[in-house]
Amino acid sequence: MEKTHMNATITEHDRLRWITVDKDLPTIDRGEDIIAGLRSTPKTLPPRYFYDDRGSELFEQITDLPEYYPTRTEQAILDTYVSEIIELTGACEIVELGSGSSRKTHTLLTAYSQLGPLHYYPIDVSAGILRTTALELLATYPQLNVCGVAGTYERALAKLPPRMVENRMLMFLGSTMGNMDDRSCDLFLTQVQQALQPGEFFLLGVDLQKPIDVLEAAYNDAQGVTAAFNLNMLQHLNDRFEGNFNLDNFAHYAFFNPVASQIEMHLKSLTAQTIQLKALDLEISLKSGETIHTEISRKFHLPTLSDTLTTHALQPLKIWTDPQSWFGLILCQQQCLLSGDCP
Repeated sequence: MEKTHMNATITEHDRLRWITVDKDLPTIDRGEDIIAGLRSTPKTLPPRYFYDDRGSELFEQITDLPEYYPTRTEQAILDTYVSEIIELTGACEIVELGSGSSRKTHTLLTAYSQLGPLHYYPIDVSAGILRTTALELLATYPQLNVCGVAGTYERALAKLPPRMVENRMLMFLGSTMGNMDDRSCDLFLTQVQQALQPGEFFLLGVDLQKPIDVLEAAYNDAQGVTAAFNLNMLQHLNDRFEGNFNLDNFAHYAFFNPVASQIEMHLKSLTAQTIQLKALDLEISLKSGETIHTEISRKFHLPTLSDTLTTHALQPLKIWTDPQSWFGLILCQQQCLLSGDCP
């Protein structure tokens, strides 16, 4: 199968492969997490429902907003220190969790492609943005081989194919780990540890603690894109589970919780209302002013996080930050759990 993109014809079976680890998800996913969350007090919804194709598009718009510092700050760190990263890892293939448009990854792909043919495994729940991005990358990098993995982090990490070259680097940029509570973070790092072999690398981007006014502005942008992103979750549920959420009856609500050191995003009900999700046989009632908690975004303390990574056999080799110490980039290496494990 061939596609023409940017004056280049890409043969998908040549340099582009696909792994769909969640191909049965629409039939086996009965929305148990939605039912449990909407029946709890306070009500919650899992962040994974942000990312239908429309949600992924809106998030890409968020990364360009003037108030949203994480993307451009992390990009500047990558641009400044990419040569140091390569010096520490040497040639390796790249696996990226939550790849999206792979915008920041261009810096790394450009640098690593100078070392020879490169294998890139973008992982994302949105198959649409995954395919679009893959074709753009293949047109840009003649030496690149892409294996797109459509699915959740958990399933994708468990299904990664054997590496094609001597070493591998798993990347998790954008401080997405900040969306996980302590328990989920611990489980995720255990999955990373299990997915990597001794000597392989883990590159992690994290948002750091900073003034509250800067944090809250980043999640309450003047153009309302973050609000649209938050509200789109309800539209996603309508489309997927035959819901009747009226988006006009909800408002985006985001604030910083200093005790937990995290931004919290909610959807506030503007009126008393009854919601049905027919495909889940679910009906709930919301009071006026009641909220549905949709996301957290934790802001990390680097020494504490370094200790956490070490307990998961992910030894930090180098930490880079921007001049304001607003964002951190950590390169870890998987350590031997038992003597004799390392080659």
